[in-house]
Amino acid sequence: MEVSGKVKMIGETQEFGSNGFKKRELVVTTNEQYPQSIMVEFTQNNTALLDSYKVGDDVIVQINLRGREWTNPQGEVKYFNSINGWRIAKGGGQSAPAPAAMPDIPAPKASDAKGASAEEEDDLPF
Repeated sequence: MEVSGKVKMIGETQEFGSNGFKKRELVVTTNEQYPQSIMVEFTQNNTALLDSYKVGDDVIVQINLRGREWTNPQGEVKYFNSINGWRIAKGGGQSAPAPAAMPDIPAPKASDAKGASAEEEDDLPF
């Protein structure tokens, strides 16, 4: 999945716990009729992917949706969702990069349309 839009905010890298878990937050404002501010978390080594981006950049962020269940001390079950980024690229504000243009293919010659003449050399292997 992906999210595209303009970078609204890039947080500092945060470190949690004794095992050195790292997290960095990115907020992307989508380019839609009703723009949404989507917070995406980059973790561990992926936090460095944000170093070359700044507020206002158009980006396309590849994401994974994560969900988990938690039971609180009172026995109530709660559900949490997170959006994890794993790739980011400069974008043109589109939902996906524009497809590459097809190369120009020359039109067939009139002799090709009717078949090669007997005088032309045939270079086919069969």
